[in-house]
Amino acid sequence: MEVILRASVIFVLLFFLTRGLRRRTLADMAPFELLLLVILGDIIQQGVTQEDYSVTGAALAASTFAFWITVLTYATWRWRRVATVVDGTPVVIIKDGAPLERTLASERLPLSEVMEAARQHGLDSLTTVRYGVLESTGRISFITSDGPPEPGEEPAQ
Repeated sequence: MEVILRASVIFVLLFFLTRGLRRRTLADMAPFELLLLVILGDIIQQGVTQEDYSVTGAALAASTFAFWITVLTYATWRWRRVATVVDGTPVVIIKDGAPLERTLASERLPLSEVMEAARQHGLDSLTTVRYGVLESTGRISFITSDGPPEPGEEPAQ
């Protein structure tokens, strides 16, 4: 029972810790950040199972984590407000070709990473970007202004 309680406390702690981190995908992590995740796993294991190195203790801790993940997954599917808290919401970071500096700062997202994502989408500058959106997954989406010309604007040749 003690392993279940410790695993539950650690799960809640990890949830709040990860909410404070910036959004990014595993593929976008620096090698040092990935190394920290591995080390964090070992530190957490010691806190959850302490001196219990039995298969039963490990299975109990893993099952507790799986239970809480299942509960969170169901809650995010069932209630939109929970989904917003757990998954976050998309944030506009570029509007009409101009980076929104305050938003970038609050998301702790350097402009260099936005430019890198733009290049990966085949964009050489932000001037053609109508909206740039930091998705809740950590990826950046771009909506370009390649649509029909505005009234009074000459069509592209």
